Amino acid sequence: MSWLVQPRPINGPFDDPGLYIDFHYGRRAILFDLGDLSPLSNRELMRVSHVFVSHTHIDHFAGFERLLRVCLHRAGPLHLIGPPDFIDRVEHKLQGFTWNLVDETSVDFQLHVGEFDGVQISRRASFSARRVFRREELGVSELPKQVVLADDDFRIEAVALDHGIPSLAFGFRETVRVNVRRGVLESLGLPKGPWLSEAKSLIRTGAFDGDLVVPGVGTVSLKELRHQLFFVGPGQSVVYVTDAGFSESNKEKILFLAREADQLFIEAVFLERDRTLAEASLHLTAWQAGHLARLANVKDLALFHHSARYLEEPDVLRREAFKAFDDPQTS
Repeated sequence: MSWLVQPRPINGPFDDPGLYIDFHYGRRAILFDLGDLSPLSNRELMRVSHVFVSHTHIDHFAGFERLLRVCLHRAGPLHLIGPPDFIDRVEHKLQGFTWNLVDETSVDFQLHVGEFDGVQISRRASFSARRVFRREELGVSELPKQVVLADDDFRIEAVALDHGIPSLAFGFRETVRVNVRRGVLESLGLPKGPWLSEAKSLIRTGAFDGDLVVPGVGTVSLKELRHQLFFVGPGQSVVYVTDAGFSESNKEKILFLAREADQLFIEAVFLERDRTLAEASLHLTAWQAGHLARLANVKDLALFHHSARYLEEPDVLRREAFKAFDDPQTS
């Protein structure tokens, strides 16, 4: 089955953390964290609809200006979610620039910014180019606990981890995976086209009894097509965890978020031999990252956010993490 999204790290494991999640269908992408964005093209950044920022340390937020500059003249809004006080941080960034060339005649580019308090989005505000990026408070939408975005095809879950400050971890979870069975479309004499995306969306929402208009064919029953044409299975899940100490509270939250994930992207900053450094800075060791991945029963483990102290032995963190991930005695 093809996946709804393709996630990839923005940088190498010794560079700024960040994950670019590209949708296979539709001109859309989302970002987890805003560190160094230089590996991403302007075209890739223009696809970004939502950004989820773990916290505003410089290596997680320094790329905000690049993204703003690229998106400044597009009509669609850019949505950002971060930890408590995130709206203030964005506002301070915007106030650092001179905006005499934007006014009520400008393209109506907007930033919609929300704050996740560990349970739900508790505050929202907007900043519009036509209003010279003055802050305007927004109402808060009703979402389930631990959910920061609910779309037709997927949701984004979040937890707040302890890094001395709140550091958010995020999980992308597809509602239901729907794929066209190979060769069946042609055998039924049905064309490719946008109607397939409409059918997939209806199936994901559980609307199986509707009818679809297929170009060149006419009206067809979705109920009949569902079993003939589509394969329906569990949705894709991608989890991003960074900047957190190995406490019992953090461990519980990470395991909740990463449960049965298809892919877990998790920091592995230090080796276990340097655990005292990890504890002092509230980061994970490679062994702890692999251990958590095993407990969460994830299918694939990807590591990032390595300390530069291991640049001379770049594979040692990966080896330690995967030893813990593959060892049944770590469960």
